[in-house]
Amino acid sequence: MSNIYDIPLRQIDGTPTTLAPFRGEVLLIVNVASKCGLTPQYEGLEKLYQQKKAQGLQVLGFPANNFAGQEPGTDAEISGFCTLNYDVHFPLFSKLSVKGEDRHPLYAELTAAQPEAIGDGPLRERLTGMGIADGQPGDVLWNFEKFLVNREGRVVARFAPDRTAEDPALLAAIDEQLARA
Repeated sequence: MSNIYDIPLRQIDGTPTTLAPFRGEVLLIVNVASKCGLTPQYEGLEKLYQQKKAQGLQVLGFPANNFAGQEPGTDAEISGFCTLNYDVHFPLFSKLSVKGEDRHPLYAELTAAQPEAIGDGPLRERLTGMGIADGQPGDVLWNFEKFLVNREGRVVARFAPDRTAEDPALLAAIDEQLARA
């Protein structure tokens, strides 16, 4: 596995970057979308970010249009939507692909490091019932899947899209990592 801190990315305003500025912090990496039934999770993610950023948590949003075209906008439109509707202050990055042939290298690393999500809820069953295939083993299931990365840059947990920012298992995992100085 390569170092996730070195993978080239773009901030939502187009500025080239990497995850290096977040080295030493606990990261919650989330693929987000503006037109999804799970979009209200932005509210909880922002609240979590505000509550725990001083302790070293960074919530990082990665817009992706891999699921039913639920993130069709430009980076500027996505940024405006997040600010206007959810007052998002956590870092957002340029839209990327989280699965398939064009999967971004960051998501290739995340899914390889943690192929199974914790807390698969009824969403998987609903998607299967709608005829939406899971794809390849280890693929991100849907929008708002969450990867927890420790202060050393290692993926320590992956949470299904059903798991919100208020989920006790997610919060316990975050608090455990924050407690490790």
